Amino acid sequence: MKVFVAGATGVLGHRLVRRLADRGHRVVGSVRDEVGEVAVRAAGGEPRRANLFDVDSLARAAEGADIVIRAATKIPTKLRTSRRHWAENDRIRIEGTRSLTEATARVGAKAYIQEGIVWAVRNPDGSPFDEGAPPAPDPILASAVESERIARVAGSRYGFAAGTLRCGGFYAADGWHTRVMGEALLRRRPAMIRAASPTWSFIHADDVAGAFVAVAEAPRSGVWHVVDDRPVALAEFLGGLANRLGAPVPRQMPPWLARLALGRYTSELLRTSFVTSNARFRRDFGWRPQYPTFEQGLDDVVATWKAEGFPRRKV
Repeated sequence: MKVFVAGATGVLGHRLVRRLADRGHRVVGSVRDEVGEVAVRAAGGEPRRANLFDVDSLARAAEGADIVIRAATKIPTKLRTSRRHWAENDRIRIEGTRSLTEATARVGAKAYIQEGIVWAVRNPDGSPFDEGAPPAPDPILASAVESERIARVAGSRYGFAAGTLRCGGFYAADGWHTRVMGEALLRRRPAMIRAASPTWSFIHADDVAGAFVAVAEAPRSGVWHVVDDRPVALAEFLGGLANRLGAPVPRQMPPWLARLALGRYTSELLRTSFVTSNARFRRDFGWRPQYPTFEQGLDDVVATWKAEGFPRRKV
């Protein structure tokens, strides 16, 4: 099977290239420069230059592909964000999805698969939710919901399977936000908001890659939540990370300071629960996470960090 991966050098993309190649599939990864070419080859894939917003270049790069995957994102690498910081990510989700689904049709691929996020939908009362929950009332999340609609309509129009994997709280040793959390804990910077006790559904990046491979090898249309087996309080997750790093108990900040330091989006996320289940995905694909809970996942993250000397302790 030939698979085209857009966003092949990102935290998810490079894992996808490696896993698919290891399973004997031919993998083509889109890149923008020579650095990306080296990375894709090292992961076992074939790099090709392509512009995510140019259907012609995507179709040339994906020629002969059976499966097209969008793993591309542009999540801001900063904690305090405003709507403008999310503009490029919105463009990837909307214009990029349009371009890739059009390219999928042009090359005659049988399926298009893309990433999404579970907190783009939720119940108004904050209770646990499933794939059928309504969209969250937040303009920053609207592009995630719109990308699902674009993929669904294109799949129906052109006759290919269109799947969206909504991922939970994504963490990995090489993930920017995970690394920032580790550094903050060691430096005793506040990592939680006082009087807020959200519960999240997390997922290790390796398990996200495994989920995409499962769908690529047995494609079908739909939306699924890809999370681990046990939702956990954010305080417990951060406390577990601090304990593994030998850091103090995570500090808290008052709500007003969180809003000032982190901005509206990040401060609200740190106060919001998103509790969901992988039940539908397990049922439909027979998938099981390699890291069923955050404990196993953080063991892997911290072991990787220690092997590479990160994070450096403040002297």
